[in-house]
Amino acid sequence: MLKDMFEHKRTLSFEVFPPKKDGEFEAAFEILDAMGKLEPDFISVTYGAGGSRSGQTVEIASYIKNRLGIDAVAHMTCVGSKRDDLLRVAKLLQENGIDHVLALRGDRPRDMSDEQFASRDFVHASDLMTFLKENTALHMAGACYPEKHFECFSLESDLNNLKKKQEAGAEFFISQLFFDNDFYYSFLEKAQRKGITLPICAGIMPITSAKQIGTTITLSGSSVPKALTDLIAAHGDNPEDMRKAGIDYAIRQIRDLQENGVNDIHLYTMNKPKMAAEITAAIYR
Repeated sequence: MLKDMFEHKRTLSFEVFPPKKDGEFEAAFEILDAMGKLEPDFISVTYGAGGSRSGQTVEIASYIKNRLGIDAVAHMTCVGSKRDDLLRVAKLLQENGIDHVLALRGDRPRDMSDEQFASRDFVHASDLMTFLKENTALHMAGACYPEKHFECFSLESDLNNLKKKQEAGAEFFISQLFFDNDFYYSFLEKAQRKGITLPICAGIMPITSAKQIGTTITLSGSSVPKALTDLIAAHGDNPEDMRKAGIDYAIRQIRDLQENGVNDIHLYTMNKPKMAAEITAAIYR
């Protein structure tokens, strides 16, 4: 089980996303082959809004586990799914040797009506975890938010929700991306006081283009420190310089985390193996 490795080593894991079109799978497998050569401890695979690409998630996760020999964590969201749909996906995962999922509520699909949203089978990720624990043999990870979930009114309330995930059967957590390590250190301290005892992987996303920051902030709700805005102002008009500066910022962020006792790093790779290789080489050389 993945939870056991956190007690014995410093971990590095990646996140990848499935191709949007069936014809793109060959290129996706080439990306995974390159990622696999970096020997991450596990690779997580995202899930389309409302489970729209669950089949692709299973296929990619199966390739990671069965062809590359690397543990895979398949994302599973519940906001637009019925219980039978989730059981079908869980069965398919286990048939492919995938026994770990990242259990998430997920983002509301754009075509989901207010009535459908109000009457959904699962309100919170903790509800999904309870359901999976009672009905499957899957091992579960959960998400956490160093600056709180953008829909939650306070960090204290968000930490209460995190505690519910721990009690529902989560075995470790993966954090939302963040750019200011001070937020993360404060979050860890408050989580510990709340009784959160599970391992937490720090989620790091390199910003390698100026336009990326707007989309990232919209999706994550993460704040942007002055050091990063200055970097974008200085290099945003030169794509190659911005790429190098963004990778360097992520490397310095990870090194600071490691120097302060954060031993588990989850890299949001954006399916860019060259970037992942550069960061991996820099933080473990």
